[in-house]
Amino acid sequence: MKKLFYNGKVYVNRDEFQEAIYTEDEFIKEVGKSEDLLEKYSDSAIEKIDCNGKTVIPGLNDSHLHFMQFGESRNQVDIEGVKSIEEMIERCKIFMKKNPKRCEKGIHAIGWNQDLFVEDKRIPNRFDLDKISTEIPIVLERVCGHIVSSNTKVIEILGLTKDSPQYPDGEFLIGEDGYPSGVYTANACNFAKDVIPDFTLEERREMLIETMDYAISCGLTSVQSNDVGTTFMNGPVAFALLKDIYKENKKIRYRHQVCFNDFSEFEKYLTVGEFKSEDYKDNYLKLGPLKLFKDGSLGARTALMRKGYNDDKENYGLPWIKDEEMRKYVNLASENNLQVITHTIGDKAIEDTVKCYEESFKNGKNNLRHTLVHCQITDRELVERIAKDDICVMAQPIFLDYDMKIVEDRCGRDLASTSYAFKSLKDLGAHVAYGTDAPVENLNPFPNIYMAVTRKDKLGKPEGGFYPKECVDVYEAIDAYTVESAYVEFEEDIKGRIKKDFLADFVVLDRDIFTIDPMEIKEIKPLMTIVGGKIVYKR
Repeated sequence: MKKLFYNGKVYVNRDEFQEAIYTEDEFIKEVGKSEDLLEKYSDSAIEKIDCNGKTVIPGLNDSHLHFMQFGESRNQVDIEGVKSIEEMIERCKIFMKKNPKRCEKGIHAIGWNQDLFVEDKRIPNRFDLDKISTEIPIVLERVCGHIVSSNTKVIEILGLTKDSPQYPDGEFLIGEDGYPSGVYTANACNFAKDVIPDFTLEERREMLIETMDYAISCGLTSVQSNDVGTTFMNGPVAFALLKDIYKENKKIRYRHQVCFNDFSEFEKYLTVGEFKSEDYKDNYLKLGPLKLFKDGSLGARTALMRKGYNDDKENYGLPWIKDEEMRKYVNLASENNLQVITHTIGDKAIEDTVKCYEESFKNGKNNLRHTLVHCQITDRELVERIAKDDICVMAQPIFLDYDMKIVEDRCGRDLASTSYAFKSLKDLGAHVAYGTDAPVENLNPFPNIYMAVTRKDKLGKPEGGFYPKECVDVYEAIDAYTVESAYVEFEEDIKGRIKKDFLADFVVLDRDIFTIDPMEIKEIKPLMTIVGGKIVYKR
């Protein structure tokens, strides 16, 4: 399989462009001038593709998302962006009428955000969701996934009363009437969600393939996805399903980020489980790091904060994993040369995780590229410590579309000014890779790049950008989505650049991302997505 892509504006490096890419099988073999490569590879057996002068960038690589959960969200009630609890209730009722068979055993969806409610900015409770149905269980997740609301039916199925013991590393809240309110936090969310019958394996297969198709249409050629242990609680079944799909559907590269329900399960994984598998030998499906959760979310006020919340002084957030338990996981992972990535949003969560990582370093170096996922609330000292330790960051600039509206209230202006410090981290030498955390945000990378470059919301506010000293330029944003995302998966030597002997993963864009008004970046659409030298999407 030999192809020559010519007549393009091919991004090679900062301020360095070429015109043509020659590929053989899965790899790039030469990059150069169109005239030279057309003459050199004139053989009629070589397929030639005219890029029509369009800009070509390396394939985009989402460093952290939940691919399966994103697929689920596209097959559930759409409650994202609702402006009131009443609107959410109505959407669910309409969905039930249109999809009665799908709703026979319950409704589960994700996407509400109380901060977007126009008037009553409170967390929905059982009384609200009972208006949808009292006959079937209803579970609706906040957009962050760290708070869940249910109807009374779920409480009854779980057998909860005010005297029931709390779940480990999570709570079900008690209402003013002395009865569980239908609101769950942290790990307790999983118990509520488990009440809703799972999708069948065949349904999951279809959703994964549909999500692959959507992802490549957005210009993604690689994803690093936390599905096992979150969306897929049964690890062995999940691993088997992905391997089976990848026997025939090699249109996007996938790297597992794996969670565990308890430490013994992790030990089993390392000794006799998937970690010992010989099935991950090609460049499409890979095993990746251990994934931990240290805290919750800023919007739900469950992120761990050193000094508590500026707008809720007695609230310091919720730990998802205690320090001692976290050390056990990180130490065992390090002993087995396994990378660890940890969900950290509040400054206390980040500080505690950095300390835990430091204790696990060999010879004081982060050779396993342990990583902070999100890494949002920081002061300057913490930013410098992360960079000095060479701890990687998987960042989601797109979170600022919402978070810029609440972070000063939650954290105070001083701390907000040094948070989401992705430019500072990069300038200090840290490796910062971009992703979307879909379905928290859509996996489309271009609004994310727009946000990193402008620090403005989707409407272009505020003028000048939100703490604009943390804006990156277009080159830095693309590199964070390509070569830096490759770095956090130890593949920077074969992925993330358009150069000889690298994987032939690249995207042809409908407009020039390097010269257009930055406000237009979020509107960019891929014309062609190429993975391993194959055109997997064409508009």
